[in-house]
Formats: sequence, C-alpha cells, structure tokens
Amino acid sequence: MGSLPQDFDPDTTDLAKVDLTDLDLFTDGPPHALFARMREETPVRWNPSAHGSEFWSLVRSEDIAAASKDPATFSSARGGIFLRPGTLPHLDFLQNFVIFKDPPEHTKYRDIVAKAFLPRSLILIDDLIREIATDTLDEVVQRGECDLVRDVAAPISVKVITRLLGAPDEDLTQLLAWTDTLEHGITNSADVAETLEQMSGHFLQLVDHQVVRGVDSLAKSISEAEVDGARLTDEEIAAYFCVLLFVGSNPTRGAISSGMLALLEHPEQLELLRNEPNRLRCTRSGLASPAIDEVLRWSTPLNCLARTATKDTAIQGVDIEAGARIILWYASASRDSTVVSNADTFDVTRESSDCSHHAYGGGGPHYCQGANLANRVLSIALQEILRRLPNIEPAGPTSRVRSTFMNSLATLPVTFESTH
Repeated sequence: MGSLPQDFDPDTTDLAKVDLTDLDLFTDGPPHALFARMREETPVRWNPSAHGSEFWSLVRSEDIAAASKDPATFSSARGGIFLRPGTLPHLDFLQNFVIFKDPPEHTKYRDIVAKAFLPRSLILIDDLIREIATDTLDEVVQRGECDLVRDVAAPISVKVITRLLGAPDEDLTQLLAWTDTLEHGITNSADVAETLEQMSGHFLQLVDHQVVRGVDSLAKSISEAEVDGARLTDEEIAAYFCVLLFVGSNPTRGAISSGMLALLEHPEQLELLRNEPNRLRCTRSGLASPAIDEVLRWSTPLNCLARTATKDTAIQGVDIEAGARIILWYASASRDSTVVSNADTFDVTRESSDCSHHAYGGGGPHYCQGANLANRVLSIALQEILRRLPNIEPAGPTSRVRSTFMNSLATLPVTFESTH
C-alpha cells in the first residue's frame, strides 16, 4: 500500500516530510512538479524515510555533475549505488561489478571493454542494428497493431547486446525475463541471488562454447582480458555479462518507448521527424543529434543512483557528514531550467546547446561507457519505427514500471497502417 494521501499536492506539500523512496510518487513517472520545487527551494535536502534509508537528495544539474566528477569524495564502492542501501543484499558477487568500484580500480576494469565502445568500432555495427530493427519490425508490420515496448523496444535493445556478446537469438525470452527480474529486485530490494547465479552460469557456458568454436565476440574478449597481468576470474567475467545485459538494454528500451510516447503526444513533431529523418541521425562517431538528445533528456531512463560521502564535505553550503548517502536525481537534473530553456517542453528542434541531459549520468569516471552505442540504437530504432509504421497512433492507455530506479514504460499499445 502507498503512503501518499489522496489530496497530495506537490505544489503545497511540506517538502520536509516528502520521502522519495515512496513508489506512489513515481506511479506516473518521475515526480517532476515535486523536483521543480526542490530545485528552487531545497536543492540539497535531507530525506526522511520509513525504510531506515535516510539520505541527501541532489536535484540540480550543477550539483549532480560536481558530485559525479569527484569520486574521491562521493564513492560508489562504499555504500552501493542504489536508492536503498539494502538493495541486492549480502551478495559478494556485486563487488565484481565495475559500477560498484571507485578509481583507480574502476578505471582498470572499465578499460576492458573500452575498445569495443570506441567510436571507430561502433561505426561497424550500424548495419547490425538496422538489421535487428528491420527484422523486429517485420514481425509486426502486417498486424496493424502492437505493443511498442514488448514487440519492438525490448527485443531491439536486448538483441543488439546479445549479438555483440555472441549469444543466440533463441536466448532472447530468457534474457528479457532476467533483466525484468533484476529491475524488480533493485526497485523492491528483493532477493535476486538465484537470478544472478543463473545469468552467470549461462554466460560462462556461452564463453566456453565460443572459445571452442573460435568465435570472436565481446564475450570472448572479456574472457581473455587481464587486469594487472592477471586474467579475470569466472566471477568477474560473469559480472560483466550481468552489467552489460542489464545496463546495455533496459535504459535503451526505456528511451525508445518513452521517446515514441513523447512523439505520439506531440504528433506535429512526429511528422517532422518522419519527413526529416536526418534529424535523428548520429554523427559517424556516435554523437547524438539534437533531436536524439532531446528524446534522451525528456525520457532520462535512469531516475537516480547513490553515492556515499568519504569525508565531511559541503554542497551549496549544506554540511554533509562522512558516511552519509547522497542520491543523484538524474530525472530532475534533465529538467533543470537553469540549464535548459523551457525545460518542461518537449521540442526536437532545440539547438544542440539547449538539450543538456543526464540520461547517461552526471559525467566523471562513471559516465555511461555505452553512450555512443545507445545513441546509435535509439537513432536507428526511431528512424525505422517512423518509416515502417505509417499513421501510428496510441491504441489505449499506457502503463509504467512502478520504480524509483528506472523511468520506463511497461506497455505502449499502438495501431498503424498495416503493410507487407
């Protein structure tokens, strides 16, 4: 049961009593009206919680960027990266995840997949992404209706990652189920140890098969990587698989589906992009166009991540004690009117200087390593959806994933003119 009163009003409620761990605040997506008040009135705010997970909230773009670029003061390793400190508890396995490390160790492990995400490497996979998008849409174009999340966004985003890892398409259903279980576990602090073990075993078996067959893939490259002259352990190899599968697919799925919802809610902008698809194209190096940046700003698939203060410090004149947890609210930072003009307006015609966002974090060493890949997937997916699904319209109410962690749709039913 939720704790919000029926007459809750974000414009008048007492901010000192607001608990951002309350899922009811996120029923319709991030609480943007509440975040706007916080940015104005309490940009560094102590958050009480009935769950015993009190923390400081950062909601302004400037503060989130500064904390993200200072891992010596704001650690990912010491207290975990999730809203509630008890999320995914008692799992030593998590210590192998690169996103749970701080520099310099984080840098060593991040470099393992760096070459795979270099712009010159990603140029070669545009055809792969378009092939996946085409094959996925081939399955729905004759139907005249579909769920854009289940039938389009989810399979495209997962297939791109699994193809890079060398996994067969037959694994798709199982991999989607695993990512959904992880998202539920992170939001609800549920036990996902069994799921992580299954994912780990599956990936290690996949690597073994590829080594035997001489297959060249990202999975094989990870299995052969070294840190400080030593090969990765099986646990470290499996951790990479879990991170790449989840982080590489769920946010992209959210951006595709939320981007399409925004366009359906702004049909004049949808038609503009259909008639001028170049507005959706990335540069050869994978930099997003202003239109793609605006979709990412508007959708910002990741609501927040946590850091822990390693020493006494201060933010905007507010004293932060060593050991305190700090939550970086990316969804709020992407709507910060001090950085973006008319930040509560969706506008794919913005100039590149006016669509700053935090869809890939706040910068610094934990800036999303796969940002250029995600840009390419989002770009090609939206181009193909608009090209292949003429006269697309909403076909009923959407539903959302009820989550403080991810900002994503659960369903987006649409109709369109069927084609052959």
